[in-house]
Amino acid sequence: MHSRFAGPALGLDFGTTNSVAAVADGDGAPELIGFGSEADAIFRSALCFWHDEGAKGGLAVEAGPFAIAEYLEYPEDSRFLQSFKSVAASASFESASVFEKRYRFEELGRFFLARLAAHAGDRLQARPRRLVVGRPVQYAGARPDAALARSRYDAMFEGFADEIHYVYEPIGAAFSHAARLTEPTTLLVADFGGGTSDFSIVAVAEPGAGRRCTPLGHAGIGIAGDRFDYRIVDRLVLPMLGKGGHYRSFGKEIEIPRGYFTDFADWSRLALMRNRRTMDELRRLQRDAVDGAAIGRMIAVIENELGYPLYDAVGRLKRALSTQDRAHFHFSGAGLEIEADVRRETFESWIAEDVSRIDQTIDRALADAGLGVADIDTVFLTGGTSLIPMVRALFERRFGARAIMSGGELTSIAHGLALIAQEQDPAQWAA
Repeated sequence: MHSRFAGPALGLDFGTTNSVAAVADGDGAPELIGFGSEADAIFRSALCFWHDEGAKGGLAVEAGPFAIAEYLEYPEDSRFLQSFKSVAASASFESASVFEKRYRFEELGRFFLARLAAHAGDRLQARPRRLVVGRPVQYAGARPDAALARSRYDAMFEGFADEIHYVYEPIGAAFSHAARLTEPTTLLVADFGGGTSDFSIVAVAEPGAGRRCTPLGHAGIGIAGDRFDYRIVDRLVLPMLGKGGHYRSFGKEIEIPRGYFTDFADWSRLALMRNRRTMDELRRLQRDAVDGAAIGRMIAVIENELGYPLYDAVGRLKRALSTQDRAHFHFSGAGLEIEADVRRETFESWIAEDVSRIDQTIDRALADAGLGVADIDTVFLTGGTSLIPMVRALFERRFGARAIMSGGELTSIAHGLALIAQEQDPAQWAA
């Protein structure tokens, strides 16, 4: 058996929706870090800010499930940010407006890390000698800039550990799954997160081999759970907020700019709409709109910080449709009341184009590895979106139901990254 890094070492799956950490000391299997909440090892990738004269700079901050609890207690006096990882590779994102302050991505990230470490208690009291962080194969966004994302990650994690490595998230999942395998396997890992769907093809050697996992090919796309959420919001919510409507200008009726609705349906941008410039624009639009009441409802949702309740309602519908043929959508707040029964086949029609693009990305991963469908022995599905029946059916149709494996959908990446952190030279798998 080859020697392991003595540690302490940390594997961190910094996700768009959820983050998970696992600690390893070289003397056994990595252990997931629990956070003393109902979510246990699942730490929501969210931040909540509120005014507090006793806090540094006059603003207090909380993260994870504790951020959600703070928001739910005082929603109107809070600023709640979620899915902020989605803007890591976006050159158009410069800073987030939080009350009277503005924060860059790396500053938000450092707030998040500090609170995660604080809630980890004694498991993270000692500074890790090594940190292995997961990163997507392709970042989210229309024109993602991987070099920009790397520079922001470097600034975010600076000083958090003595040694930092970045590894593709599906490679972390491959290491985790390989720990269960007893024979050599050609493995396709499909990792469905909140912002991206990433694929890695890995040759897994027999147990005890000096190099257990060898990456063969990769591909990724910025389509995943948040995009499916967008489809729900677009169909059920945005028509009530003025999408497709018109406003009057110089005697003409002009369609309301779609950019407002695109931002509203993007969890990483919804909270950022609550700034003076955007709100002034919306109020002028409300005044000139044919249906000013609809724009008024959008303004009310933004002003009343109802992004999280909307996200929660959308998530409940999506999860219900993973186990039921029909589910009920309900959202209310700020004078807006939406009720709708949605059939699974209807939801699948909304996301069909997205699933088709995911299918094409699988082909790119196979091509990158120089392999065909028949060369894949096992498919390991991970990430919350892998639980959607239409997504799972895509793999069963292509690779056969018996090839499909799953489990630890929200924790396998962190577990595998910690395994990599125990290797003598994790740079072999660095991205």
